[in-house]
Amino acid sequence: MEEFLDEKESKERTFVLIKPDGVQRGFVGKIIRRFEEKGFQLSNLKMTWASEDKMKQHSIHLKTRPFFKSYIKYMTSGPVILMVWEGRNAIRAARLLIGETFPHNCSPKMIRGEFSLYVRRGIIHGSDSMEAASREIELWFGDESPIPIFRM
Repeated sequence: MEEFLDEKESKERTFVLIKPDGVQRGFVGKIIRRFEEKGFQLSNLKMTWASEDKMKQHSIHLKTRPFFKSYIKYMTSGPVILMVWEGRNAIRAARLLIGETFPHNCSPKMIRGEFSLYVRRGIIHGSDSMEAASREIELWFGDESPIPIFRM
């Protein structure tokens, strides 16, 4: 079957973060199930309470935005779930599964469309490019090796 796949359908790794409101509201299992049902394979996962410094590094692209300080406060207000998912076109496919930044623009079939209340409580973050995925995986997982995927 591999020989029939388009060159553009390469296997990728992407970074996904369940935000404090997603953890607090009990959506971790539902979100993981959505990724598994889509065919992604989980290769690393951990729960942490992000430090302000680490979250500022993660969100450096938002530094000049007027909401940056309140966003960092929110993102460090409770535990987050950090995940690395693998699959065909994982970055784009995960972004489609997650949905647009503004929940009111999302289909209810998308994670943000189903679970997000409003943009400032977006439930979930997903890498938007290969560069971002690499940077975010390195930031949060460093030298940790991916967990070998068990296949039956």
